Amino acid sequence: MPGLLVIDLLALPKAVPEVRRRVREYLGSPCPDIQLCVSELLTNVIDHVGEGAPVTLRLSRTRDHVRLEVTDPEPHAWLAPRRPGETEEGGRGLLLLDAVSLRWGVEQGRCGKTVWCEVRPCKV
Repeated sequence: MPGLLVIDLLALPKAVPEVRRRVREYLGSPCPDIQLCVSELLTNVIDHVGEGAPVTLRLSRTRDHVRLEVTDPEPHAWLAPRRPGETEEGGRGLLLLDAVSLRWGVEQGRCGKTVWCEVRPCKV
């Protein structure tokens, strides 16, 4: 397996399943936690930065964890988990990320931000 998967894309809803497929191929088997994180982080960019924003996804793997990074051009759209109301359809993405990842965070740069998470590797 290559040491690093890098995917440059535009944040569009139709891109999410394709990126999930490429991540699954890179990992060599389905990994629901990683694929969930991919969906949530890309959807956050679509919803909060805007459709069509340029995004770079990086995925690397060690023996202990898989690290996913999603970089977008918006340095000011800071992420914070919230507790949505019972009838709200959205707002649970970061809660899901927090539940399935070992740890996660946000790194702010001059030209954007990177949201990252580390997840236990799936058993093949």
